[in-house]
Amino acid sequence: MRTFIILLFILGCNTKENYKVNSELEYKDLVNLFNDWREFESPPLLDGAPDYTRERFKIYHNSFLTLKNRLNSFDINKWSVSEQVDWHVIRAEINGYDFNYRVLRPWERDPAFYQTLWMNQSDVPAHEGPTNHGVLEFWMYDLPLDSDSEEKMIKELKSITPFLDQARTNLIGNAKELWIAGIQNLRQQRDNLIVVRSKLNLTSDHEINKEIKNAINSTEEFIVWLEEESSKKTGPSGIGKENYTWYQKNVHLLPMTWEDEVRLLQRELDRAWASLKLEEHNNRNLPELSPANSPEDFKKLTEEGVRRFIDFIKKKDIMPFKENMEPALREHMGKYVPENERNFFNIGLHLDPLPLYSHFVHWFDLAEMRDNPHQSPIRRDALLYNIFDTKNEGIATGVEEMFMHAGLYNDSPRSREIVWIMIAQRAARGLGSLYAHANEMTMEEAGGVHVKWTPRRWMNREPHLLKFEQHLYLRQPGYGTSYITGKYMAEKIVAEYAEKLEKENKEFTLKDFFKKFNESGNIPVSLARWEILDKID
Repeated sequence: MRTFIILLFILGCNTKENYKVNSELEYKDLVNLFNDWREFESPPLLDGAPDYTRERFKIYHNSFLTLKNRLNSFDINKWSVSEQVDWHVIRAEINGYDFNYRVLRPWERDPAFYQTLWMNQSDVPAHEGPTNHGVLEFWMYDLPLDSDSEEKMIKELKSITPFLDQARTNLIGNAKELWIAGIQNLRQQRDNLIVVRSKLNLTSDHEINKEIKNAINSTEEFIVWLEEESSKKTGPSGIGKENYTWYQKNVHLLPMTWEDEVRLLQRELDRAWASLKLEEHNNRNLPELSPANSPEDFKKLTEEGVRRFIDFIKKKDIMPFKENMEPALREHMGKYVPENERNFFNIGLHLDPLPLYSHFVHWFDLAEMRDNPHQSPIRRDALLYNIFDTKNEGIATGVEEMFMHAGLYNDSPRSREIVWIMIAQRAARGLGSLYAHANEMTMEEAGGVHVKWTPRRWMNREPHLLKFEQHLYLRQPGYGTSYITGKYMAEKIVAEYAEKLEKENKEFTLKDFFKKFNESGNIPVSLARWEILDKID
């Protein structure tokens, strides 16, 4: 079944990074390499679960070097910009594997990596943070289950026990905060297994219920083991400034150092606070926004918000309108939450949903992946290692401000204040994550930056959201900052593209810009820049 991997191992024995450029290789050869690479990247099974043992990685390492050498053998200088972009996508993924192997090592340092059950779809192309290859995506199942779905779920549930058994051997890392915070992911898995059992509503003797019971028991035993081992963990969880910079430049292809990101996020934080105060002054004689404090008011507010948002996109020529946009937005309109239970995002959602709906261009991206897959097979599915973050999170954050400047709140000036609050919150949480990765702050201290510098104390009311976000950003370097770094890069592309058109005596339009930006696919934003400007620098 995996004859390709075996062949690579044979060819790759004693291989070092030594390659010769082959000018005869064509784009079709790159696609073949991509397919071979993705097959290699998915690990074989051990007792029905993905194999992340040290022995397996050691055996496969020469095969990895063979793939890397094959990639470096391409002479792409005369290829089209799009073809060169695809080569760099594979380079980024291969560098991501290399970084995981050398530094991040989530299978050794990060107990949350062993979470198997996922209840909800991510709003970006893949789950945020390091995720194992054997997940059970409950949200993808239609209920009641048909026979094929039952068989599939049984197989996935059966993998949980051997996977957690393997984890006890693999987890030799000493990252204290990752270890302790990761226990909550497994507690949530246990609770979610109980929810799954309830939702399926099968007879007690059904095989799925038997496997759910086994999975619950295994998860609970694993939690106990993690708790017992936690007192032995004493090491840092951050990867350090040098590793962080290498990762951003070589995996996420973001041309910034750790220090560059600190300066940018601090500047955005200061700018957002100052802009908020100016906005409040300008609006001082206007009534404040009134929150929706009943389910009926919330339904009316969100329905009106969907209509305002869709009309804005269509009638103001913001971006090409597609029929899958409104259904994608309606699926995620939000639910009413009592006032005393609202977290950061729900506070704003119950005042005016449009700032958050702007961020929901995420769901437009996913609808396009489903309905109109990219013509490049290399960009068709989610890229590995979250290297889409600066593009997807960056533009979702960027359009919050872009749409505001383009007139989204001309009829609701107070809503502009929410936009600045959201930008400040994202800058603050990203700034905290940078200091956590530099091991200059603990995860809790990074959360303190997040809370202190979010205006109006909107982060004070939701400790769960705070812990979730800072834990994720410690697990996935660069994700916490991608909202602001990607936003900055998107704004830079607007500037450069507008300047290019001006030189060519052509008109800049938002609709044309967003068409090009969206059609580049879910790739690192620096590669989208090359496509839009039609040049590589």
